[in-house]
Amino acid sequence: MHELELKYGCNPNQKPARIFMDEGNLPVEVLNGKPGFINFLDALNGYQLASELKAATGLPAATSFKHVSPAGAAIGLPLNDIEKQIFFVPNVPLSPLACAYARARGADRVCSYGDWVALSDICNEETALLVAPEVSDGIIAPDYTDAALKILKEKRRGGYSVVKIDPAYVPRNAELKDVYGITFEQGRNNLKIDESFLSNIVTKNKELPENAKRDLLISLITLKYTQSNSVCYVKNGGAIGVGAGQQSRIHCTRLAGNKADNWNLRQHSMTLELPFRSDISRPARDNAIDIYISDDSDDVLRDGAWQELFTVQPNELSRNERKDFLKSITDIALGSDAFFPFGDNIERAKRSGVKYVAQPGGSIRDDNVIETCDKYNMLMAFTGMRLFHH
Repeated sequence: MHELELKYGCNPNQKPARIFMDEGNLPVEVLNGKPGFINFLDALNGYQLASELKAATGLPAATSFKHVSPAGAAIGLPLNDIEKQIFFVPNVPLSPLACAYARARGADRVCSYGDWVALSDICNEETALLVAPEVSDGIIAPDYTDAALKILKEKRRGGYSVVKIDPAYVPRNAELKDVYGITFEQGRNNLKIDESFLSNIVTKNKELPENAKRDLLISLITLKYTQSNSVCYVKNGGAIGVGAGQQSRIHCTRLAGNKADNWNLRQHSMTLELPFRSDISRPARDNAIDIYISDDSDDVLRDGAWQELFTVQPNELSRNERKDFLKSITDIALGSDAFFPFGDNIERAKRSGVKYVAQPGGSIRDDNVIETCDKYNMLMAFTGMRLFHH
């Protein structure tokens, strides 16, 4: 099949809509549901990201995409007990692919609401069981086991979109895009991101352990498929804060840093012990946690609707308690899709526990950025390559 008709484009008034190939057949097959225009944008970007993470690390990978940027991306490292708790996965053995999905979905559970899932490997039953209870629009993978496909076909009253993609598919080298009736053409960004991107270490600190190297590569590959400007914080094999589509670099760094802070604050003992009622929905619980760890929590705690979520009224996590907890966080990796123009980005990143940085370099103020890293004994590598994505 070389063409697939879609219900509409980005908005209901944008008709007709389709995906098609000028030559040959589409590399995708819809196994269930009816994915739309934006769904396929998320699916194809997400699958590329997951596939490249797998190629770079050798581990199964997963992404959670929303509006053509990743809310989360991760590889299949085992989960510790606290990670299982904050990702809301059962305390049972999980396959590496299931761990990758749990990390990707758990990076930013609020932003992942209604996401599109992409997997690098064949979806197995363990992974499908984790996807099943989440609010999600669809999934793309190279294939599905019979048990996994049965589970996913029952999701959303049988309407969950399940797409299979040919892992052997190689896209043509030229990319075309129409804007206002004018066609743009560019070469596909087939840049392979590997350890050579981290060889030019420009700071006094040049100690780059293997886990930090891995996390920096994850951040850079994630940025390759994130709407620019963008910054990505990574820890333990997964993105924990993605700042996408901002016009200012410092706003990217702040946005992603705030998300990384939230990811870490979800591991605070007071957050882990929140006495939720057993019958509340997952989205209500996720939103409540997001509010609880925010600076606005003291304004909400007295609200009646908030109190109805819990068996007993929880204690407030104060601003000082949040600050003290975040001061203990370290060893986070950060990537930027373009150079940092000022040292203020490093100052903000340091507040969120960043120790390792990868960015293209090339600013007239590189010296200031390097000096700021040296002030905090942080390591920074200049990759020499911009990673804009639009």
